[in-house]
Amino acid sequence: MKRITCLLGALLLPLSGHSAEPLLSEHASRTLDIYRTLVETDTSKEKGNTLPVANYLAAQLREAGFPAEDVEVLPKGDFAALVARYRAAPDSDQAPILFLGHMDVVEALASDWERPPFELTDDEDYFYGRGTIDNKFGIAQLTSTFIRLRKEGFVPSRDLYLVFSGDEESGMTTTRMLAYERPDLAKAAYALNSDAGGGQLDERGEALVYRVQAAEKTYVTWELTVRNPGGHSSRPREDNAIYDLAAAIQGIQGHHFPVRWSEMTLAYFQQTGELMGGELGEAMTRFAYDPKDEAAAERLAREPSYVGTIRTTCVPTMLRAGHAENALPQTATVTVNCRIFPGEPVAEVENTLKQVVGNENIEFKLLGEPTESPISELRDDVMAAVGKAVHSRYPEVSLLAYMESGGTDGMHFRKAGIPTWAVSGVFMNPDEMFAHGLNERVPKATFYGALDHWSIIIRELAGP
Repeated sequence: MKRITCLLGALLLPLSGHSAEPLLSEHASRTLDIYRTLVETDTSKEKGNTLPVANYLAAQLREAGFPAEDVEVLPKGDFAALVARYRAAPDSDQAPILFLGHMDVVEALASDWERPPFELTDDEDYFYGRGTIDNKFGIAQLTSTFIRLRKEGFVPSRDLYLVFSGDEESGMTTTRMLAYERPDLAKAAYALNSDAGGGQLDERGEALVYRVQAAEKTYVTWELTVRNPGGHSSRPREDNAIYDLAAAIQGIQGHHFPVRWSEMTLAYFQQTGELMGGELGEAMTRFAYDPKDEAAAERLAREPSYVGTIRTTCVPTMLRAGHAENALPQTATVTVNCRIFPGEPVAEVENTLKQVVGNENIEFKLLGEPTESPISELRDDVMAAVGKAVHSRYPEVSLLAYMESGGTDGMHFRKAGIPTWAVSGVFMNPDEMFAHGLNERVPKATFYGALDHWSIIIRELAGP
């Protein structure tokens, strides 16, 4: 598929007289400035910086002309949320649209990164930094789009709300507040989420498909703990707590949950496989026509980008044990994070893990409250608007609904009765998706190419 190489709305055509660098438009410069400020503020859980970020974004919106009463910063515990209302024409009777994103990021250990994680750095092709994809890309693009539309005098036909949470990566306390405790937001017709969805590029940079996230798996975390009397390290015991926990972890590592599917996931694999081709594409197509094809399922399971689409997954993510180097451990604990396929009960997964571990002395502690959310059926008007934005960049790309293997704020808005679709402006190769990992990055072409994404969608759905 031929790629559109111009970066819509991003670059002015004239070049400066002594530089090969194109001049950025006002909208592009503003978006980059906001993006830089966001990335360079560490909003991981321990830092508590979502309040200053919310205040910064609120100030940007107020300076652009949004009334102070329409821009709310909402502190909650160690975090904060932001709600900004873009008022409709006075005679509007249409339900609002919500635009979701989250200001926080997962932790990043600077000593492990090749570049400083909380500094926006770049090379010829990429921007680097924690949050460059997840989700400060979406936050910056949405905020700048609201400012752009305001400055252009755009008056929407329905209220539009920026709804940014502050702890999506941890407890989602601000998300729950926004989804369940705000009657004004509960009136929304639907929500569009910047934190998932987007286009897939192949290794040559050509667009394969644009994915609209319409469902997501249930996010559940357990702590598994082994307790032991301990003792002096010079007098080893056979029932060492760390040994027992290590055996449990190996059991979890070796267990594969049954292959599962839905009509949506089969349709996704059918169309993506036909577009992708090659060995992996062939496996997708075979699985789509026969999800009981074990060889096809095994091939998909080897791909981190797709294994979560075909089964429940559980993986250890954190460890802690012992209290002194010369003492036998009295406790050993592993954190196990599971992403459960829709329709599979949480209790059933816990029972499976207990059987896999095979040690009745290991304590299971459920962390938080699991959230199961429904599939959001697609709307023609939303798909048409998203399609117009996507096709302005890649005219022939197909739009497909899919299930997210991770979790987003969208789960709570869906549970609250608000249909939610994730429709990020990102286009990139899934093998380059390092969100939550080392050296997170985003292609520059994607950043600039997305600058018109949200304004096209908004004008289509809320234009006069």
